[in-house]
Parts: sequence; structure tokens; C-alpha cells
Amino acid sequence: MTDELFAPEGGWQVRILDLSGASEDNIVEEIKGFATLPLANAFCRAYVRDSVERCRVPGQGARDVLAAWFAYGEDAEVIDAGEQGWRSANELDEFASHPGSEIECDWRSIDPRRDDPDAGADLDLDDEP
Repeated sequence: MTDELFAPEGGWQVRILDLSGASEDNIVEEIKGFATLPLANAFCRAYVRDSVERCRVPGQGARDVLAAWFAYGEDAEVIDAGEQGWRSANELDEFASHPGSEIECDWRSIDPRRDDPDAGADLDLDDEP
């Protein structure tokens, strides 16, 4: 597909959404510069996987993990990707039922801001996932 080969000018963009409703429009930030749609999708998946893990409490059942994520977590979507964009709804049950590995939660290694020295203030790459 040409969408996977050619990114829009400036690259694909990912939108991070705050599910807690702490921000007025629920948008936490928009991250620009993903070279391909598969890379943007992989970032979304890892970001949400990490968000689910941050909401998980030891001994919690899947239903409680999901409830915590919907109350306090963050979702991610590729802007303007349509049907080709990754959707958290397709994998949330799996994420809640089975804890993710460190690698599955590693969105930082594919974050395009990693190579941008001006983005350092917004991105703490030394934080543990």
C-alpha cells in the first residue's frame, strides 16, 4: 500500500489521549515524524501496552486492569490513518489479561523525538517503561 511506503509531509503523527479527562479535549500531545505507518502503529501499540502496565496492580484481575486503564490510562492513535491505523480496542482484552514484557512496552526506542535534541525537555528517555 502506498500509505505504508509514503508518509504525509512531515511524517505520520500520533495523538496521545488522556482517558482520565484531566485535559479539556483529552489530547495530551501529538508526536510528529514517524517515517512509516507500521512504525507509527508500533509506537501506538507499545505506548498503550505500557499505559496498561502502569495501571496494573499485582493480583488484579483483567476486568480491574481495564477499569483502571479507562479511568487513569492513556490511549494512542495514528492521525489520519483510517482503517490502517492501530486501534487499542482490538488488543485491550489481551493486554489486560496478560502482562506485557519490557520489550512490548518499549515505545521510547521508536519515538522519533529520540533523535531530536530539542525534544529532550518533553521526553524523559531515562525513565523505566
